[in-house]
Amino acid sequence: MSTKTISIDMIAYEKLNAARLSPRDSFSQVIRRAHWDQEAKTCGSLLSALQGMPVADEEVIESLDSAQRQDLPPDDSWS
Repeated sequence: MSTKTISIDMIAYEKLNAARLSPRDSFSQVIRRAHWDQEAKTCGSLLSALQGMPVADEEVIESLDSAQRQDLPPDDSWS
């Protein structure tokens, strides 16, 4: 089997090392056991997540709109 060398920071190394079941457990075995159950980042998943959130009232929306209208670019873009 071919191998690939990777670099990881010490925090990642410690987590990987802690996940070993025994001293003979290789990092490859640990990685193959890992599960990354992250949902796909889609518009549908965003809409699903937003369904349970409360809606802002009119006062908050007007305050945000007002702040946006007053937020002008600086005269000098370098300052």
